[in-house]
Amino acid sequence: MKKKLLIVITLLLVVFLTGCTEDEKVTLSNRFYNSNGVYIDIHSSDIEKYKNDNYILYVYNNFCNFTVPCDSIFKEFMEEEKIDFLSMPIDEYKKTNFYNKVKYAPTVMVIRNNKIVAYLDANSDKDLNKYQDTKEFSDWIKEYIIIKK
Repeated sequence: MKKKLLIVITLLLVVFLTGCTEDEKVTLSNRFYNSNGVYIDIHSSDIEKYKNDNYILYVYNNFCNFTVPCDSIFKEFMEEEKIDFLSMPIDEYKKTNFYNKVKYAPTVMVIRNNKIVAYLDANSDKDLNKYQDTKEFSDWIKEYIIIKK
């Protein structure tokens, strides 16, 4: 019994130490790199076209409560890193399956294999600085995606 337990613990340590987890950084699909850093407007029905892609989705409201409009913060990052984001209004977004997990906008989500890896929570004070400061946003998103130059 002790031998089996030792084997299981050893295997778990190997998996943990080698980084074989879902937390690896996302490489976006090539079509989103080396671009002009633009928002690609889509509708809820278009999400299916991207199910095999890795991408960043920006969901926005028709109004902005922030001192600095967050779309300009994100746009500055996009232009600097030459990455395109998909974007859609909240009314369209509510028709997607992603809405079951993330209910508030504006938000930016990192999507890998049609699953949300990370997102900004518009309903959380801890994410406020990421909406208002390009460096804070950049530092956050670089935790989740690979930047290609």
